[in-house]
Amino acid sequence: MIGVDIVVIERIERSMQKHGERFLQRFLCDEEIALVKRPETAAGFWAAKEAVAKALGTGIGETVGFHDIILSKSEKGAPSFTLSPNLVETFNIQNTSLSIAHDGGFAIAVAAIEVGSE
Repeated sequence: MIGVDIVVIERIERSMQKHGERFLQRFLCDEEIALVKRPETAAGFWAAKEAVAKALGTGIGETVGFHDIILSKSEKGAPSFTLSPNLVETFNIQNTSLSIAHDGGFAIAVAAIEVGSE
């Protein structure tokens, strides 16, 4: 399953300026917030979580919340994600992949999720 999302970086930056850390806490855990050094990163993380939820076929809402998706980076800076144990079991997640990019005022993310047969 594939999910994609794109966001205007300036929109995320305005929310960060207006609401500060409270805005980041709405969709990121403390470990993820520690990785955010620039608005571009926050926008990429927003797009990534939306893309993951879309790949699951739900979007962000009752079944999948922002905090059910945990983003991280490898030592080389490659993004990845893990899902809450409940989601892994519910959707029978076998493998995941994530790509995030930002340019021209936009951040985009593509998430791929492999599910097992039932």
